[in-house]
Amino acid sequence: MSEQLPPVSAPAPATAPAGAAPASNSVGLGIASLVLGILSLCGSVSLICGGLLGVIGIVLGALGLNSKGRGMAIAGMILSALGLILAIIFRVVFRGILFNNLLPQFLHNYGF
Repeated sequence: MSEQLPPVSAPAPATAPAGAAPASNSVGLGIASLVLGILSLCGSVSLICGGLLGVIGIVLGALGLNSKGRGMAIAGMILSALGLILAIIFRVVFRGILFNNLLPQFLHNYGF
């Protein structure tokens, strides 16, 4: 009554299917868009910083819509758009203040 049992071997390592992309790459565009959206809001006082980061954040968010990080991509696009809009508003307001108040006073004070 002694039965021979087959030898026990280690299980085969689990591998991802050949066509599957790694999870870190599929969420990366959403994360990048979200980070750039936050930085765009913080830098919206400057058109160069807020505007440029806002445009790049919107583009990365649009590219990341078809990934696992869709929610972060949408949030990044919204924050980037808000940062871009605020940068444009700040630019218009500061330019109006500069050219309507400060520049004429400067020219008048220095005889131009």
